[in-house]
Amino acid sequence: MKRRNFLKFIGSSFLVNLTSLDITKASEPKTLAVSEGRDYEKITKDVINALGGITKFVKPGDVVVIKPNIGWDRTPEQAANTHPLVVKAIAEECIKAGAKKVKIFDRTCNDPRRCYESSGFNSVFKNMKKVELKQIEFERFKNVILNGRFLKEWELYDEVLDANVLINVPIAKHHGLTILTLALKNVMGIMGGNRGYIHRNIETALADINTVVKTHLTIIDATRILLNHGPQGGDIRDVKILNKVIASKDIVLADAYATTMFGKKPEDIPITVEAFKRGLGEISISKAKVIKV
Repeated sequence: MKRRNFLKFIGSSFLVNLTSLDITKASEPKTLAVSEGRDYEKITKDVINALGGITKFVKPGDVVVIKPNIGWDRTPEQAANTHPLVVKAIAEECIKAGAKKVKIFDRTCNDPRRCYESSGFNSVFKNMKKVELKQIEFERFKNVILNGRFLKEWELYDEVLDANVLINVPIAKHHGLTILTLALKNVMGIMGGNRGYIHRNIETALADINTVVKTHLTIIDATRILLNHGPQGGDIRDVKILNKVIASKDIVLADAYATTMFGKKPEDIPITVEAFKRGLGEISISKAKVIKV
């Protein structure tokens, strides 16, 4: 059943009740893939293939949303945004699998025109068929019933709600408030309204969102990571080049593994801990199968 079948009109408000969806499917093997190399497109495709290939996630005719971080007016070298070549590789695999359309967008923090240009996304996706790189259209946010522990409802982007597949593609980086920002936090880019409000209880709020909006595949860009002054960065001295990409069906496991690249433990990150407690994934890397390709 498609998510759009859960739309409700209540008065003049357009509410989407997603809490009735079955998000507690039988547990799948906890597998994570890591690849290293300077060819970012190749290592991205390598980790996807290590998980069984993109056809395990994308079927012919699917509409796919790829959600990177394009939030900042920064170049790829400054490690504030997801590298566009990582996203390009994912989009190519989706089209190869028969996706009807691949949509790429983010709600930016800086001016969206400058973010999309400086990040390299405009140039990389300029002429790619069946791929729509677009800026957020604010009239497309719809109020969603969450019934969460902190957020009872919130405006979320309707193209994510209607998509068949959501692929979450953050860059791994430092964050002044949450210690790190990875895949669980990357969903802030589909939120409307005053996002500053959730800073009052950010780990609970983000768990509320991730409980309702399912990420089907998480791919973390660790080609270069931002060690300090995140999430915006700007100083190249804060960047460490790792040339790695991480992938997993399990969003918590992906975040947990990426945390170790900063010399920290998954238990150090409140968002990861909260998501684990909610049953959104595995926090213990030792309980997972890690494939290095």
